[in-house]
Amino acid sequence: MKLPYGESNFKKVITQGYTYIDKTDYIAKLEAAGSYQMLLRPRRFGKSLFLSTLWHYYDVQHRDDFDALFGNLHIGQHPTPLKNSYPVLFMEFSGIATDSPESIYHSFSHKVGLALQRTLEKYAYPPAAITSISQVSAPHEKMETFFNIVDGQKILLLIDEYDHFANAILPHDLKLFQSVVGKGGFVRSFYETIKTATLTGTVDRFFITGVTPLMLDSMTSGFNISENISLHEDFNSVMGFTPSEVEMLLQPLVKSCQLDGDVLMADVRRWYNGYRFNARAAETMYNPNMVLYFLKNFRIGDCSYPKRMLDENIASDYGKIMGLFGIGDRDNNFAVLDEIINTGEVTATQRRKFDFDKGFDRDDFISLLAYMGFVSLQGDTLSGEVFGIPNHAIQELYFQYFKVELERRNEVSIPDRALLQAVEALALHDDIQPLATEMQRVLPLLSNRDFMKMDEKHIKTLVLTLLYQSPVYFIQSEREMHHKYPDILLMERSPYAVKHQHLIELKYAKKGEGEKAWEAKRQEGIGQVQGYLQLPEIAVLPKLSAWVLIADGERVEVVKIQ
Repeated sequence: MKLPYGESNFKKVITQGYTYIDKTDYIAKLEAAGSYQMLLRPRRFGKSLFLSTLWHYYDVQHRDDFDALFGNLHIGQHPTPLKNSYPVLFMEFSGIATDSPESIYHSFSHKVGLALQRTLEKYAYPPAAITSISQVSAPHEKMETFFNIVDGQKILLLIDEYDHFANAILPHDLKLFQSVVGKGGFVRSFYETIKTATLTGTVDRFFITGVTPLMLDSMTSGFNISENISLHEDFNSVMGFTPSEVEMLLQPLVKSCQLDGDVLMADVRRWYNGYRFNARAAETMYNPNMVLYFLKNFRIGDCSYPKRMLDENIASDYGKIMGLFGIGDRDNNFAVLDEIINTGEVTATQRRKFDFDKGFDRDDFISLLAYMGFVSLQGDTLSGEVFGIPNHAIQELYFQYFKVELERRNEVSIPDRALLQAVEALALHDDIQPLATEMQRVLPLLSNRDFMKMDEKHIKTLVLTLLYQSPVYFIQSEREMHHKYPDILLMERSPYAVKHQHLIELKYAKKGEGEKAWEAKRQEGIGQVQGYLQLPEIAVLPKLSAWVLIADGERVEVVKIQ
């Protein structure tokens, strides 16, 4: 297969033989749903390629290319009356400088002006009309000038990454964010001109994409005509890959490497699936960029998985978004992070928009995590929606960030090199002592604050945080096996070759209760591990070592069972 990894130009994907997952059946559904729509999805979820698809479908200049571009797709065989009927104005707002109010304004204005001039050039407007865009400076004035020039036309407006720059501003300067997108701000004025153009009929339809609704409340009074379909059940799978689509993409690997298709599908599901945008949606979605990364980096030569299961570009994007943990009360946000890591889920009322004049509470923070893709809907209850970590790739990011937060909050350093060597000692030498040594060093420093109410879950959280800094193992925490839940399983994963897999049971002994209590915890752990070793799923694991790790906030002891 020729994979469209990183490709967002629909025409290039179709004409140059890339594999294309056909989502064009949604075009008619979008038309039926309304004229002015907004769709939010996490980073790298296929938004730009979908917008490019809409652009080529509706653009009057691509009329002669329709059969070549869409003939083999659903919409090509079931076209709507609106196909190839619009001049298209396309704008995107990534890459805007955010280091000062002046740079934001000038960068935004430049983006707007460039998009308007290119559109006029594309549809052969006279040079004087094109030049007039640069003769006004404010973004809303440029828009007004453009709409006056195209008066009498009905155009389609497409906007990608509408919130990209705002997401970068907000964690660092709330006042600047409000001044830019709030009342009297140039962004609100910009969208007010679009609303006016819909009233006059110039903008006949628009479709806007982004990641979060952070700007929606600030824009509402000036731009209250768009319908946010992001959480609508009917559009759960408009972007991203469905399980059947992923299974189709994996078939060439199954055939060429003679792999067990069920095992491969299960691995890819654990790493990249789990995104749900409506609690009643029938199936969860795969992050498409993550799946394409896996396929692109799969080693056909020895039929092994990529060493890094998460694209560095995605990790970088999510790392930047992690700055949003600083919005509102950072300690409250950290408590949510701690709850997600320890219990695997949180309950909240999902926000459709954010009102920063009223503050930023727990529900706001969890909702923000959901829009970013750090948690995803698992279901709903009478008290709100239930959110969980969607997959193992995001779980890795959580624990890597959790380490950063522990270091920042407690003014400690947990050296990455020491952790990598500790996991190597486990993998190659069956030696757990380097890991215990790191725990012994860090625990007393953490127990004064974050782990003040120390218990077994905090011990497990710390162990997982240390282990997740290495990519060597596939880490399973409290995996259900015949109603039993081993604390930690370190499973061999392609392409890493290890000499030992591990089962680790954790026990917490309260400080000051003496050796008798410590011994009781040791024996309790030994009994549990011996029971786990009888389970069919555990008994068949090769190269398995089993351990009990006991800690009290300062002291750490490990006992090898097998």
